[in-house]
Amino acid sequence: MSAIRIFLTGDPRSGKTTAVQKIARELTLNGVTVGGIISGEIRELGVRVGFSLQDVSSHEMGALAHVSNRPPGAQTVGKYSVNLVDIEKIGVTAIRRAINNADVIVVDEIGPMELKSTAFVNAVRTALASKKRFLGTLHKRASHDLVATIRSEPEYMIIEIDQSNRSTITSKIVELLMR
Repeated sequence: MSAIRIFLTGDPRSGKTTAVQKIARELTLNGVTVGGIISGEIRELGVRVGFSLQDVSSHEMGALAHVSNRPPGAQTVGKYSVNLVDIEKIGVTAIRRAINNADVIVVDEIGPMELKSTAFVNAVRTALASKKRFLGTLHKRASHDLVATIRSEPEYMIIEIDQSNRSTITSKIVELLMR
């Protein structure tokens, strides 16, 4: 099995996370062990107030960032306070576990919030250096040396997801990751 690296990018709400969830589910149904993290929105009364992260294999949930939980000295991205504790406790642990135990490592997402954690950056670098297949999402406008490295690596596939391809892209990616 080759060490394929696929990254989905696109505008916010373009369907990156939904695609990753579908791909992970389909791979699992086909006997492929998937590990890593998937992010999501935290909504209260229909309003987005933060972002969650979930360990794909243990299903442990945590807060990636929130508008109202601002501990002293917290790093922020826009109006959100980044939860470095959960990124490292849940996210980094899930990525490390996937490196050791999964066939495919999923990291949704590599973006400004996650990149505030040096441990997260190092875990992603380790995952990319492994022989495991990798599926990630890249924040479209993220600026970091890890993102620059990913974008400049000719062997990495970066696919922009949008209205025209989001209904067909998942099956193509499943096929690639099943090889």
